Amino acid sequence: MKITTLVDNLCISSREDLKVERGLSLHIETSSTDILFDTGNSRTFCDNARLLDIDIAEVGLVVLSHRHHDHCNGTLHFTEANSKAKIYMRECEDQNYYFQAFGFKSNVGMDKEILERNSHRIEFVKNTTEISNNIYIVTKIDEKYAQSLGNKYLYTQSKTGFERDKFNHELILVIKEEDGLVVFTGCAHSGVLNMVETVVNLFPEQKIKAVVGGFHLVGLPVFNSIGGSKQDIEVIGQVLAEYPIDKFYTGHCTGMKAYAILKQVLSDRLEYIPTGLSVYL
Repeated sequence: MKITTLVDNLCISSREDLKVERGLSLHIETSSTDILFDTGNSRTFCDNARLLDIDIAEVGLVVLSHRHHDHCNGTLHFTEANSKAKIYMRECEDQNYYFQAFGFKSNVGMDKEILERNSHRIEFVKNTTEISNNIYIVTKIDEKYAQSLGNKYLYTQSKTGFERDKFNHELILVIKEEDGLVVFTGCAHSGVLNMVETVVNLFPEQKIKAVVGGFHLVGLPVFNSIGGSKQDIEVIGQVLAEYPIDKFYTGHCTGMKAYAILKQVLSDRLEYIPTGLSVYL
């Protein structure tokens, strides 16, 4: 498997031609198909893909981790470049999504034009499903651990009014290979520990080669603060270290301050995945 970061908040130093944005998009090459996991916030992932010699038209399927703009809004540009791939999302109630803090409120939900224009291509997944050979979408996420403490600024609005986002629109992507599983977290608003625990329970006795994606340990992104305390992040790292997982690849919403704390705990088992980086698993 080859994973290339098409969009992240940061870029590898050797590729000044690539653009960055606060978002995430990963291109995943497997033995059977090419997968796009999230599409960032704009057409930036498409432009970067071209510069990285990745043909978006050849992507076989798309998985959107949750309904926030920085993971979904590039989908409109994807459908202009690719006419064949199905787009998979978790089934959930129609809601609006907001960031709210200190009297400031901002819509962070996906562009609903994506749903309106692509209803014929979107597959809503309610239960854990094998969407292609050895490629799984997991929808029921364990609640053994707390959700991300950075979620406290995130809300939903439905017919019943405003409430804290429960993240029932979030999913996990799991790809099974001969030598183990690779787990993709998106933002891990449900808690990266809960996501790992979910996969461990769903696939008992299966080795997890890697966990890839954001861990949403950032508090206020504009200040790059951490969600919770330094000790909270250290505990998350210590629990992750107890799982027999070879590597953790993270970026985007993990935040650089939280990443530095995790790095002290996980050492060379943890790596950042900036725009332009490819890893082979």
